[in-house]
Amino acid sequence: EVQLVESGGGLVQAGGSLRLSCVASGFPPGFTFRDYAIGWIRQAPGKEREGVSCVAGSDGSTYYADSVKGRFTISRDNAKNSVYLQMNNLKPEDTAVYFCAAVRGTVTLYPPVYDYWGQGTQVTVSS
Repeated sequence: EVQLVESGGGLVQAGGSLRLSCVASGFPPGFTFRDYAIGWIRQAPGKEREGVSCVAGSDGSTYYADSVKGRFTISRDNAKNSVYLQMNNLKPEDTAVYFCAAVRGTVTLYPPVYDYWGQGTQVTVSS
């Protein structure tokens, strides 16, 4: 089964930056990291999960939620089975647990589509 491990969360002041990392492993026979779209999904206390950004496996196309456009940048390194989320100009409303998730083929910001999830990493932005 595909496994995802996130890292890089922490406490930062408003206006600061963090870089999240996600490493994937455990692909079924015949499939590689490149076959999977990867998304970053966040969940704040008392709120539903929100798709923040995603990157396609096939051509590396990227997508962002309106709330983070211009501030967050997603990238992937297929040689390292890794995806990164560079978060700049962080705001208190960005505070949430950030999950890395994977789905084969389809690239989407819609969280229920994703089949595999990491354990999450906490991002806290103080005002």
